[in-house]
Amino acid sequence: MLLQIGFIVVLAGVVIVLITRYRGGPRAGAGWRGAPQLESGTLYVTGVSPRPAGQGEEFVTLTGNVSGPTVANETVYGRFVWDVNQWPSPGDQLPVAYPPGKPDRWQLSHPGARPLFGS
Repeated sequence: MLLQIGFIVVLAGVVIVLITRYRGGPRAGAGWRGAPQLESGTLYVTGVSPRPAGQGEEFVTLTGNVSGPTVANETVYGRFVWDVNQWPSPGDQLPVAYPPGKPDRWQLSHPGARPLFGS
């Protein structure tokens, strides 16, 4: 009998949570704090892997410094799939976005790049 009552209480709790999320109640949505806004910045490219001889898309590793409204010259690196015809070079300044205070989680927005796993 006690097991049945416990199951009913748990089931009722799940239903309440689902209804609250569906209606958009307090703190519903992406996590408890909501989705963070991204800050815009610039990646100054200091290193890039060699350009391959082939055509199409190839892997590239970039290193550089991210600068933005709350970050000054944070050294970062990343690996991307990149169009060989738009290969980056040291000295390029590329637009990036990152969560406030976390430049190591930067995202690149460039027509020649796409994320490593799918686009």
